[in-house]
Amino acid sequence: MSAEAADRVAAAIGSRPGTPLQTSWFEFLLDVSLLEKHLQKSNPDPTPVQLIIQFLEQASKPSVNEQNQVQPPVDNRRNRTLKLLALKVAAHMKWDLDLLEKGLTIPVLNMLLNELLCVSKVPPGVKHVDLDLSTLPPTTAMAVIIYNRWAIRTIVLSSFPEKQTKPGPHQMNMLNIVQQEKEMTENILTVLKEQANDSISVLEGALRLKKDFYVHTLRTLDLLASDAAANGETESSTAGLRISADELHCQVGRDFLSSFLFAGLYFLPLDSTVHVHLDEKRLAGYWNACKALTGDCGSSDPQTTPYDHINSLIRAYNYQAVIEAFIKDNVSRSLPNHFRRSVLREFMYKVQQGESSLDEVCHKLCVCNAIRDALEGEVLGVRFQQLLLKPSKRMVDFILEVCTRSLEKDRPAETSRRNMAIFMKTLCESLEDLSLVFVVSSHKLFMELLKEEERKLLVEQMRKRSATVNLSAKPLPSFYDIPASASVNIGQLEQQLILLLEPRRIRQILIELHGMAERPFWRVNSKWEVPPDYINVILGIKDNLTKDLVYILMAKGLHCISIKDFAHARQLFSACLELVTEFSPKLRQVMLNEMLLLEVRAHESMAAEGSKERPPPDLVSRVRGYLEMRIHGEQPELSLPKSTSHHSVQRNLPNLPLRQVVGEECVAFMLNWRENDYLTLQVPPSLVMNNPYIKLGQLLASTCKELPGPKESRRTAKELWDVVVQICSVSIQHKRNSDGRVGLIKHRESSMGILHRSKFITFVKKLREPLVLTTLISLFVRLHSIVRDDIVNEVTAEHLSIWPSSLPNIQAVDVEAVAVTVKELVSYALTLNPNNQSWLITQADIYFVTNQYSAALNLYLQAGAVCSDFFTKAVSPDVYTDQVLKRMIKCCSMMNCHTQVAVLCQFLREVDYMTAFKALQEPNSHDAMDSFYDYIWDVTILEYLTHIHHKRGETEKRQIAIKAIGQTELNTSNPEEVLQLAAQKRKKRFLQAMAKLYF
Repeated sequence: MSAEAADRVAAAIGSRPGTPLQTSWFEFLLDVSLLEKHLQKSNPDPTPVQLIIQFLEQASKPSVNEQNQVQPPVDNRRNRTLKLLALKVAAHMKWDLDLLEKGLTIPVLNMLLNELLCVSKVPPGVKHVDLDLSTLPPTTAMAVIIYNRWAIRTIVLSSFPEKQTKPGPHQMNMLNIVQQEKEMTENILTVLKEQANDSISVLEGALRLKKDFYVHTLRTLDLLASDAAANGETESSTAGLRISADELHCQVGRDFLSSFLFAGLYFLPLDSTVHVHLDEKRLAGYWNACKALTGDCGSSDPQTTPYDHINSLIRAYNYQAVIEAFIKDNVSRSLPNHFRRSVLREFMYKVQQGESSLDEVCHKLCVCNAIRDALEGEVLGVRFQQLLLKPSKRMVDFILEVCTRSLEKDRPAETSRRNMAIFMKTLCESLEDLSLVFVVSSHKLFMELLKEEERKLLVEQMRKRSATVNLSAKPLPSFYDIPASASVNIGQLEQQLILLLEPRRIRQILIELHGMAERPFWRVNSKWEVPPDYINVILGIKDNLTKDLVYILMAKGLHCISIKDFAHARQLFSACLELVTEFSPKLRQVMLNEMLLLEVRAHESMAAEGSKERPPPDLVSRVRGYLEMRIHGEQPELSLPKSTSHHSVQRNLPNLPLRQVVGEECVAFMLNWRENDYLTLQVPPSLVMNNPYIKLGQLLASTCKELPGPKESRRTAKELWDVVVQICSVSIQHKRNSDGRVGLIKHRESSMGILHRSKFITFVKKLREPLVLTTLISLFVRLHSIVRDDIVNEVTAEHLSIWPSSLPNIQAVDVEAVAVTVKELVSYALTLNPNNQSWLITQADIYFVTNQYSAALNLYLQAGAVCSDFFTKAVSPDVYTDQVLKRMIKCCSMMNCHTQVAVLCQFLREVDYMTAFKALQEPNSHDAMDSFYDYIWDVTILEYLTHIHHKRGETEKRQIAIKAIGQTELNTSNPEEVLQLAAQKRKKRFLQAMAKLYF
């Protein structure tokens, strides 16, 4: 024993007496006979798979040369011996892929099997599919077969979802290693999938061979390591462990079957096998699956299972027989529930594909499954509960038939009887139709299963339920004897009145209701609402039936608009218009205004969903007509769409009720569809003076038309600025304090502008034209900067130069209102277009100046991502200006992500070495530190990193930094183009990595 091993033994004995010692990997190098002795133990520690991992890990460790550069593993005697030891352990396990896959990761197993190919003399550089297995030495051919079996199995296993283990605090340092292993696994899987067809061809070729094969054992691997290998003994037909052709075919066939349900393979009875490990239950499942897919089963087959019987009935389209089989199985219970549910899902899928004739089959199978669940005390499924929402008498009769036939005829078990009784009670309680409840409660099985007390209790429950719907107060000898009273009819008609959307049917029901009772039926539903502006006009209608009809048609139409059911809204409004035209010009104009608002909202809704279709000229003309009406006095009547038969007649309509929202949305409509010429040139001046929304619309349209323009064209922008400043200002009063000094009192509730701020915000949120929104955002950002007076932390936006740089009466501006408005405005704009880089930068700046650094960095990265196809291209310097980059640097610094700070310092036009060095000096960094070194291209920063790690004694991190410096593309002697290319490549990769972290 070596001195080191002796010390370890002494230390272990002194600290843990009586504990068995674990053999270390290097001891197997020192004593060649130790491995076989270790593997013969009943519970070896370490286990065989642990040994394989240790041997291969040590054999694949990289080395470091004299220049401290990391080199690939050296091909020396030590490493070759370690690899051979790993192969010996696998040979001891008889190359059982089930065991190997269970204990080894894909990269380790890939390394092991590649080493097997190497020692088995498989010709390097030749595709396996091009090898003739029949001419290869037996152990060589077997190595090829084992590798390709593993390749196919790994492809299939990798397609199964795996539950990811969440790392605990003690595992966080391992995340980098886990990530590297994951990348290696993905690379190996990519190669295996590319070669999948070749692997299948190799295994198909193996199935055609009728000779025995041999696989390496500990002895043959020992021979390979000794001079005896030279005599060719390891390649002879007798060397190694013999695998019969039948065994091999079985194993390859099972791999094929489990991977692809490969049909047509035969499996011979094997008395004693060495290489084959078959799970008979799993194999039987594969066999049944193959038969179900190929249809290779029939009722005459002596080995036919219940599964085969059901599948054959489905293929023969004998669906009634399938239902009968399910009913019989409720007694025998030979079919598992999961199989029965899968059959139901198959039929439901066919119905979804258009085979509506199978709808009834689905319902009946659902009933059979529900009763099977009930008999076993399971909870009834959702599908059955849905079926009971609208049952027919025929379906209830079928349920009772299945219940009767599902109990054993002679002496049903007490548990089954009790469960069936519970099901019958549940069925009664679930049915809304009392006549169907009576069908169940009068059935013979119901009488047999439920005791008299239970039946009486159920009848009492039904009586209470009937009383709640005002059906009858009499005792219930049978559920058929319930009389229909007038109150029942009124209640039913009111219920229909609430649900219906067809105008003619609504009118008919109202006529019936007025014939039964004289009361205001527009109050039936508290959720029917009409605008307060119209309530007096509608309630002033003398005829009660007409009053109810107008109110309900308008309320239902407005509700349909609110849920974007514009088709029904048009029907309801058209019917209402036709009705009021006969007796009220004022209400006729009201309905024309509401129908205009309906069409505006319908077109805006289509635009919000992505439609680029411009509104028809007729609609634009009607909007203009509404905007040009006189606010006080007369209003020109709005023409109807061409599809209606009403004519436009000019009328004087004094005291016509007008809804502010109609004019508001008409102005927003004109701005959204860029009707700027009309708003700036054609709208009457008197209208601009009287309507605040039109004034706002005109100023916005004029400002947008002048962008970008010469300095003298900013007069309109100044007018818009003054109007918005007034909206955000409050009245101020001077009051003398008790000490004689004069103080200021602000009245926030009294706005000085043409609109209250809340109404202004409501109007803005109806806009969706990008240039209009950008203009408003720009205005509020400038106003926000002036009232905050913080030059260092200013928010940026486009077109800031067109606005004034100061305010004459800054004390009157409500600073809080400005701050809230700018946040609301930018957030709203981003809901319309989350990929507008200018708005993203503005939003990021807002988060930055309010110290929300994580959110700010997220949005700065989003802005870069949208303008560079997720950083596959370089981000424009107009987006990532030095100011934006410095703010990103501060965000990272405030979150203690100091390595990210150092990387970002390189992005500036002039590298900020001072900030980078200061960040790298921080002892605690909350980012991945050395994993970001690959993104540093500035050699000065890398050299400083090397110095820092050397000074701290951090050898591994120093080596990573040295490796990064040693990359040829970073050599300062390279041409400028090469250095720029290296920098751009690292910039893109770094920003993509940051996006993964913060998105």
